[in-house]
Amino acid sequence: MSVLPQTLNQWPRRQPVGFLLLAAVAWWGLYQSLVPASEALVAALPVARDSHLGSALQFFFYDTPKVLLLLTGVVFVMGMVNSYFTPERTRALLAGRSQGLANVLAALLGIVTPFCSCSAVPLFIGFVQAGVPLGVTFSFLIAAPMVNEVALALLFGLFGWKIAALYLGLGLTVAIVAGWVIGRLKMEAHLEDWVRDIPKVSAAYEAQRLTLADRIQAGLASVREIVGKVWPYILAGIAIGAGIHGWVPQDFMAAIMGKDAWWSVPLAVVIGVPMYTNAAGVIPIVQALLAKGAALGTVLAFMMSVIALSLPEMVILRKVLKMRLIATFVAVVASGILAVGFVFNAVL
Repeated sequence: MSVLPQTLNQWPRRQPVGFLLLAAVAWWGLYQSLVPASEALVAALPVARDSHLGSALQFFFYDTPKVLLLLTGVVFVMGMVNSYFTPERTRALLAGRSQGLANVLAALLGIVTPFCSCSAVPLFIGFVQAGVPLGVTFSFLIAAPMVNEVALALLFGLFGWKIAALYLGLGLTVAIVAGWVIGRLKMEAHLEDWVRDIPKVSAAYEAQRLTLADRIQAGLASVREIVGKVWPYILAGIAIGAGIHGWVPQDFMAAIMGKDAWWSVPLAVVIGVPMYTNAAGVIPIVQALLAKGAALGTVLAFMMSVIALSLPEMVILRKVLKMRLIATFVAVVASGILAVGFVFNAVL
């Protein structure tokens, strides 16, 4: 085996601070070169820059590395942060707490924990075993995929802090209120029988002593796992966004997803639910829709429905929930998302 790969692998452990500084400088340098690089690529092709194809290609060449750079940087940082929030520690923090403030805590924990719809069943079982109330569990399961670090970082990088903060506040509100409502409905009887019969276990955990080098390794592992999984969705989302950016007329998009069409928000939710993607894949589409004149409330409702009410997640949750509880979950969360869309279309 070559000495160079071994040296590179050991570098973060031997000189963690130096590794972080050089990685930050390299990341910033690449990020600053995105605009000239994308324009140069389009200029090198036999395509007119102001044509539909030229506009779509520039969008694709610029957004693809931009989104991947943002995703890599944020996933790395949050991988280090997540080393403080293991599943065991998360369950321990939520176990034994009552409704209300516990829903708020659960939603906040959902932001900084790397769980997606694929983790829904094992997480749900673990929370039930630890005695976490049902409504509090749902606040966490709604917030974790919808208001995660990937969504917030990409929104901040593409739209600025105001849109990112708006999405953060709206997502947390939907997760907290939906979980509180489900908790108040007392629907524990609509868990699958085998889930209700699971013996309760202690939620205690033992804190691990990790060094900076260990946390850097955790960040690198998160990049390999998460970016390695979502990059096809990113390419697909950016390709769709490039198509919208290059060819879809602005008047057409504004008519379908604009403020004047009252049915645009429900339609956006209906379209979003069957889609199988994540924040990284849907945000480039959101960017193109907004650029073409779609209303902010409608686009936010579309994005939330894609991430929080995806059909694959409902199929996964069917293993632990009876249909009545799943229907209640969908109805409560969809009502919150619809309210978000209508309110923001009315006031903005």
